[in-house]
Amino acid sequence: MGSTATHTRPRTDTTPAPAPAAPAPAEEPRPRPTGRRDTDGMAVASFILGLIGLLVLNLVLGPVAIVLASVALWRGTTRRGRALLGLGLGVADLVVLAALVSVDNTVSWGLAG
Repeated sequence: MGSTATHTRPRTDTTPAPAPAAPAPAEEPRPRPTGRRDTDGMAVASFILGLIGLLVLNLVLGPVAIVLASVALWRGTTRRGRALLGLGLGVADLVVLAALVSVDNTVSWGLAG
């Protein structure tokens, strides 16, 4: 029986070894976008708070409605009309409060008189 030895030649690779991979740059966390949804919500909230403020808590709800409407308009809301209504109602809250204070000479007022 003969021996069946296989002779293999050592592989000589002439291609250069690949360069070590550069470390990937650290990914910066993306800031949460202040999307249209946030600004649209502010516009609607300013409208609702301004409307409620005509009846109760005008000293608090009026300025809140003005601020929310201003921020929504500044950020470019798609509900521009609602934000403008909220702005107008917030101002109206303060005007109603000023009128009632001048009539009653007090900051508190009620519907009963």
